[in-house]
Amino acid sequence: MQTPPDPNSPAPAGRPFGILPAINTPGYYVLLAVVAIFVLGPLGGITAAYMNFSLGFFIGGQVLAGILGSAVTLGYGADGKHGANYMQTMAASVASMAGMAVLIQAMSWLGLPEPPAWAMVVYFGSIGMFGVGVGMLYTPILVDKMQLTFPSGLAVANILRALTDVKLLKASIGKLGGGTVIGYLGGLAVGMPDKLVAFLGAPGLMPHLEKLASSEFSTSTLGAGMVVSARIAIPGAVVGYLGSVLTPWLRDIGWLSADAPFRKIGFVIALGTILGAALVDLTLIGFQAFATFKEKRGQTAPPAEDWKRTNMNRLMLWIGFWAVAIVVSGVTLLDLPAGYIVLAIALVFLFLMINGISQGISDSNPISSAFVIAVFIMASFGLNNPGVGLMCAAILLISCSIGVDMQQDRSTGWRLGTNRIIQFRYQVIGVFMGAVMCVVLAKLFMNAFPVLKLDQYSGAVEGADKWQSAMTYKFVGALQGLTKPNPVFGKALGLGIGLGLVIELLRKRIKGSAGYKAFVQRSPDGRRIDFLFDAVILPSPYASSFGGFVNFPTTLWFALGGVITSVSQTIAEWSKASATASGAASTEALPEDMSTTALAGGGLIAGDSLAALTLGIMGLLATLVD
Repeated sequence: MQTPPDPNSPAPAGRPFGILPAINTPGYYVLLAVVAIFVLGPLGGITAAYMNFSLGFFIGGQVLAGILGSAVTLGYGADGKHGANYMQTMAASVASMAGMAVLIQAMSWLGLPEPPAWAMVVYFGSIGMFGVGVGMLYTPILVDKMQLTFPSGLAVANILRALTDVKLLKASIGKLGGGTVIGYLGGLAVGMPDKLVAFLGAPGLMPHLEKLASSEFSTSTLGAGMVVSARIAIPGAVVGYLGSVLTPWLRDIGWLSADAPFRKIGFVIALGTILGAALVDLTLIGFQAFATFKEKRGQTAPPAEDWKRTNMNRLMLWIGFWAVAIVVSGVTLLDLPAGYIVLAIALVFLFLMINGISQGISDSNPISSAFVIAVFIMASFGLNNPGVGLMCAAILLISCSIGVDMQQDRSTGWRLGTNRIIQFRYQVIGVFMGAVMCVVLAKLFMNAFPVLKLDQYSGAVEGADKWQSAMTYKFVGALQGLTKPNPVFGKALGLGIGLGLVIELLRKRIKGSAGYKAFVQRSPDGRRIDFLFDAVILPSPYASSFGGFVNFPTTLWFALGGVITSVSQTIAEWSKASATASGAASTEALPEDMSTTALAGGGLIAGDSLAALTLGIMGLLATLVD
């Protein structure tokens, strides 16, 4: 007797719902590309450019594109998660490249002649292609070996799994949907409190929303903390607190100006701590790789899983080709010195690892910090031309943005089992489209709003209240400092590297000892002390560095999210132990990494992304009307 089909099972790959083309056919891949390039990519690109011009930062497009992409592939059932992942990969690359339009704005602020549009497309596109390659090169270390969390990557994976699998959808829709609604309302509450109050008809809320905004509240920051848990989230708050306490002293010794916040020098120290810790870890990885090579020399390596397989020879050729393309286009089209281009390319290999680790742990990719440090390093080699500094440091900015996106997308693919080669191809197409949109959107915004062309760094500009352009401000400040080198940066970077080295070595020594491991496993007191060791006493530089990149209130929201998750996990463990003791059956229906707090946190990130899109479109339309 034939068994009836399970109504909850995904649709067979060869017979998708409705008129959708079958999976793995040319029509299927064309459908994904068309939606990503002409719908999801432009939405994310316009939002990223607007946010960078108006605020000075942008929210990555992965989560938003994952949600919208899942709607397209819903008819494929659980198999549709891979198609949705391809689309979000391409769309996020378009958005990341579009956000780089601020580089063209910086040219205007510096009074530099603007190169032909096609030349900038070629140069920026070459950098993006190079960043894709280096990001893919580091994937086996950051994603497969270190298995970093990449909170937004985990959020996208959970969203794609939940929205394309009926069983998972039933078990998770309330948690994911509830988090998304709260995240969306929270984003609107901070971004346009007056309109939200008017819509709700509750004027008494306005003072509370103003206080919330002044506390630097962000639902995506809270959600990211919920994804990573307290051991990772609290260290950033510890460093943020130390920074706030030390700020008066740092001003007294001349490391900070009178009104400057801690993060103005803290980001340099934080980058140094990540670099110091990374030197320890990379050294250990190198020794382990050498020992493995000696042990298995002459043996045939087992083949990698099909979805994970990468041709390293072709990847190295790809990286080499686009590195040469950057040099050739930079020298011939933009008249840049080859030496500084090569130096910037070499720095990419360092900072893409550092920024990738930071993104993997704290969901923060300090691309502007990489830009500023690159300018400082090039200045130490004699650079004194702001125009050359801008275009050469752009290699770091674009590569770290696109390359870390690559790593985050691969973390999503690692959880889903998505084919890396196909994902790579979609990202390449997205980079090309994004390079074009970067130049087009820069010209569109700057021609429509001439105030964007005026240098705010040198003085107040009338009418610029809607266009803070904080990222451009930071770039121009660093580049104008080329004529007045700041020795404090070198001292701060050296201090950070030393701290990172010492802390990571001590952590490896203490946590790797047999006595400490036995102490932790022996009693609840040992586990509590281990928690305090990781969170407060001697936290990982990768986690604690978050406190140097952002203001102290932001670290508190991140830490609060982590505490919520850790408390929830503790309560869940107690409940599970109680149920096991009483003989009750387990009702767990979700994978381990789709816990309640992970889903709710991912929903908060998704909701904030949707709010950012809403605010971006509404702000652009309102400005056009004005």
